[in-house]
Amino acid sequence: MSDQPVGVIARLIQELTKLPGVGPKSAERMAHFLLAGDRHNCILLAEALESVATNVRPCGQCFNLTEGELCSVCRDPRREPGTICVVETPRDLAMFERTGSFRGLYHVLGGRLAPLDNVGPEKLTFDPLLKRVQRGGVREVILATSPTMEGDGTALFASNMLAVTGVNITRLARGLPSGSSLEIANSQMLADALEGRRAF
Repeated sequence: MSDQPVGVIARLIQELTKLPGVGPKSAERMAHFLLAGDRHNCILLAEALESVATNVRPCGQCFNLTEGELCSVCRDPRREPGTICVVETPRDLAMFERTGSFRGLYHVLGGRLAPLDNVGPEKLTFDPLLKRVQRGGVREVILATSPTMEGDGTALFASNMLAVTGVNITRLARGLPSGSSLEIANSQMLADALEGRRAF
């Protein structure tokens, strides 16, 4: 077995292991791939990461990721502002957008309630969601959290919070397998779940 890498290479490997699904061996392979051949690709990757870290921020309205004050969805005048789809993460929003089935607006919570991980309502964007609905013009809020225990708990909390506004609250239909994550759903499954949503 070769000696453990030291210095800047060790740091690179350590940082790569923080990525989801990347263990020490995969991180070591990635590091050596980046260092082999044309180092210009390594520089381009570093510049792209720095640019993302510097320029990407939460949308001022829906908390999606954006480079400007508002994301492209919120800026689109063709969207239907009377319907808001509440999702856990920007990745979930992107998955719904790929279906092409939803023409309303979104609200990104920034995660889901997880008391065991110390994620309470104050760490998510429930308050801005309530304020958006209270401003008026919203007819329906679709609670599109993952069909897991934590996702259901998050949806229940949101439903109870929004009940005082009188807005129509719906939940995604169970076309998605219970206990799974939105990440494993394909476009058709999401489109069917949107189409078959029901009152909460």
